[in-house]
Formats: sequence, structure tokens, C-alpha cells
Amino acid sequence: MAAEEVKTASVATPTQQAKPQEEKQTNCPACNKPLKKVRIYYRNGKHYCTKKCWRKATAPKEGAKQ
Repeated sequence: MAAEEVKTASVATPTQQAKPQEEKQTNCPACNKPLKKVRIYYRNGKHYCTKKCWRKATAPKEGAKQ
């Protein structure tokens, strides 16, 4: 009887299953520099290294105007 209890206890329930973890953003999407904890600029769900890089990434492309 103890063996039956061990078998049922080893089965993982849906709440105990491992959840996929989100990847941590390590580089600036605009310039691809590594992000430092001291200088992180967070806008629109992304981390940038500076405000300048954020403006660069959100600015419209010059080639699209032509």
C-alpha cells in the first residue's frame, strides 16, 4: 500500500509543472550594447541603455519617407 502512495505522489499536477521562464533582456535593442544596471532606460516594455538609444529605436526610418 505504501508503494501505491509513492507512485501517485510522484505524478506532477498541472499546477506543479515547470513554467517556461522569460528570457532576460541583456542588450540594448538599438545599439546592442550590454545593459548596465545603473543606466537602464525602460520604455514600451523594453530596456534601452540610454534615452538617446530609445529615441533612435523609435524614430521613423529615413528611407521610408522616399
